[in-house]
Amino acid sequence: MASSSAEVLAELPLHYRTPESWAFRALENPESLLNDHAHLEKKAATNALELICRWPHGETPDYWVRALTSMAAEESDHLRRVSRFMMKHGFSLSRHHKNPYAGALHALVRRGEGRAELADRLYVAALIEARSCERFLALSCGSRALNDGPSLIQEMGGLYSDLLESEVGHYHAFLRLARELRPEQHQSDWQGWLEQESRIIQEQSYYPGILSGTRDL
Repeated sequence: MASSSAEVLAELPLHYRTPESWAFRALENPESLLNDHAHLEKKAATNALELICRWPHGETPDYWVRALTSMAAEESDHLRRVSRFMMKHGFSLSRHHKNPYAGALHALVRRGEGRAELADRLYVAALIEARSCERFLALSCGSRALNDGPSLIQEMGGLYSDLLESEVGHYHAFLRLARELRPEQHQSDWQGWLEQESRIIQEQSYYPGILSGTRDL
């Protein structure tokens, strides 16, 4: 497991690594963490479905529809799994949810610029998936470190370990779609987004959520 964890981290190009303390603090509030996670899965499924109809010109390619519908289905299944996990432990899904991290990323999208705007939306989705991969892995490892902790924490570690592989796949899929839209600009655009993501995650405050900031840890 240690080697596979190292491999996952090695392939994530994030410019900033979350401190180890983040996972231990997040696991102190499992209900809020799981509630936040469920809402993120709901929004991820909605985003994938919404992107299907955003092909900028001509007939939408089959590969585009297949990739996004597959991701929407998987995100919906993740929502089902997380919400059922919550209900099993007596937790309820809140009606409202905010994601300052995603909001800050979306504020940088080049709106009204056709293919550039769509590529930016895909880069944002890829970053959210990549950061989620890192956080899922941190939670899985953190729960194992707390091997004498409550059984709920150990179950959460198993849940995040199970979801990690498909999350990695979603990160790669969004990045591939973005690259195919603007291949000549891909490297410079992606590096620019990675730099912005690193700044945003460090500037924002911590809260018990998958994509919380780390400024005050």
